[in-house]
Amino acid sequence: MEESENFLDDENITKFEIDGKTIWIIGTAHVSRQSSLLVEKTIDTIKPDTVCVELCEGRFTTLKNEAKFQDMNIVQVIKDKKVYLLLTNLILSSFQRKIADKMEIKPGQEMITAIDAAETNGAETIMADRDIQVTLARAWKSMSFFEKIKILSQLVFAVGSDEDISEEDIEKLKTKDVLETLLDELGKSHPMLKESLITERDKYLSSKIKNAPGNKIVAVVGAGHVPGIKKFWNEDIDMNALEEKPASSKFLKILKWLIPAIIIFMMCAGFFMGGTSTGTQMLWIWFILNASLAGLGAVLALAHPLTIVTAAVAAPFTSINPMIAAGWVSGLAEAFLRKPKVKDLSCMAEDLTSIRGFWKNNVTRILLVVVFTNLGSTIGTFAAFPALMKFLG
Repeated sequence: MEESENFLDDENITKFEIDGKTIWIIGTAHVSRQSSLLVEKTIDTIKPDTVCVELCEGRFTTLKNEAKFQDMNIVQVIKDKKVYLLLTNLILSSFQRKIADKMEIKPGQEMITAIDAAETNGAETIMADRDIQVTLARAWKSMSFFEKIKILSQLVFAVGSDEDISEEDIEKLKTKDVLETLLDELGKSHPMLKESLITERDKYLSSKIKNAPGNKIVAVVGAGHVPGIKKFWNEDIDMNALEEKPASSKFLKILKWLIPAIIIFMMCAGFFMGGTSTGTQMLWIWFILNASLAGLGAVLALAHPLTIVTAAVAAPFTSINPMIAAGWVSGLAEAFLRKPKVKDLSCMAEDLTSIRGFWKNNVTRILLVVVFTNLGSTIGTFAAFPALMKFLG
């Protein structure tokens, strides 16, 4: 790899020569007007054979399709256990959209500009990024339940904390990818998260760009990826390994069955060692802790009153059944009681530009019901351990 002078003397463009190909990599901010102008100018000037963009097919469809949420089947999302992935994706999109609205530019506009410019100049367009679902799944799998709650909380806070962001501040995002900026602090303590969201994608992008067809190639990527792309440029990348969705952890599978087994054992020991009175008291403690905290979670999500009751009733039973979670039950109840309307789906992009909108929109409120009910039920389960152990001491 031979790195040459920056094209057009712009510090955000890096030019490489490899195997007879000339490749220009443009580092951009994903919500920057100046980045879009630079992308258009570069492609129109170079007239490349191929334009690579930091998008996968799913994200490309999302950017181009304004009615992308209207086909969402929220019940199926719950059944497929994709609530947390979807909610994380929506929060990240919300943060980016909110900044983009402030700067009066579409999120990912520089990618749309690159695709349009490629079509105008007769260049082939390559979606060079890894599938977003694979990326999120690999990142999500690296976190514990409470780490997932922590990151969701941090992201929600980020959605509401950009009031004083100026266009100059947005341009500073060119030094980091948007995802990396949001998750940098968490990434320090959880390097596997950064590995999935940033490093693995650097490898993926590097391979896709380097192996793109044509002799003149322009690649448009978030500026935070440029150092990583250069770092892995000369490495042989196993793309199949990077495209695999993570398998479930054997330890977590065992733990999922072990915790209910311990709870049931403690209950039986209570009846056996302390008699009916002790066993009954332990059952009441178990039911009260699980029911009250799961119900509280549903309350915090502003669930329908019947959904709150459903969460409270379901939690003590689902907590000892590894095959089902209280949040799934309450989420399905909320979807039935407050069935999302076309308006909720069509207005989702606008609603998600504020924290209040997550609770206002029927679709995202269902997701919050699932998350908060599960959180309450989980806390109730762990709180029950020391309370029940007192009876066995």
